[in-house]
Amino acid sequence: SAALGKARDTLTEQAQRLSTARKKVAKQLEGRVVQELAELGMEKTRFQVQIEQEETPSGAVLIDGKPCRADASGMDRVEFLLSPNPGEDLKPLVHIASGGEISRILLALKVILAELDKVPTLVFDEVDIGIGGRIAESIGYKLKLLAGSQQVMCITHLHQVACWGDTHFTVRKQASQGRTTTQINPLDEDGRVQEIARMLAGETVDDMAMTHARKMLKRAAHRERETAVARK
Repeated sequence: SAALGKARDTLTEQAQRLSTARKKVAKQLEGRVVQELAELGMEKTRFQVQIEQEETPSGAVLIDGKPCRADASGMDRVEFLLSPNPGEDLKPLVHIASGGEISRILLALKVILAELDKVPTLVFDEVDIGIGGRIAESIGYKLKLLAGSQQVMCITHLHQVACWGDTHFTVRKQASQGRTTTQINPLDEDGRVQEIARMLAGETVDDMAMTHARKMLKRAAHRERETAVARK
């Protein structure tokens, strides 16, 4: 009918406008994600947002005379493509990224979208797996930035990440009478220094490790204050 044809034309027009805007933002997102990943130890990574339309006989919109799928989110099928190493083709993120890579990509996206994301709590489980040194510290700092707009819970074994937290808990498992239980304990300031030192030195904590732990916590707090001042 005429009404149905008019509705299809309107839907097609709106879907095309949304697709154009989406492609423009996708290019900006690609650049930002690559930049963030470089700071998270994935310097050679290529990242691309693939936007395509799915042709189907029952499609609600007409693109170049071909019926394509459309719903409340528009007519685009969006997929993230990744090439983590030089010489590798771009492939769907879901098929090739390791657990640690996915965590870092998620962190990069969350940092970029922090002002728009309404999710109140984010949980990162060993986002720092397989890394250390400067990159681990960069991850800790970015988690701290993210915590400025959302609650962030992070499970980590690295002192470079743990030193950035506002609150620090230890998690320990123990077996008793054939059962395993998990204990979660909050740390006070002294306890936190002790735990950071343990993460540095292992079970045998000496004065040097304690001094280093205090310096790390002090440096993290100082950088946090500098960042807060810069934001103002």
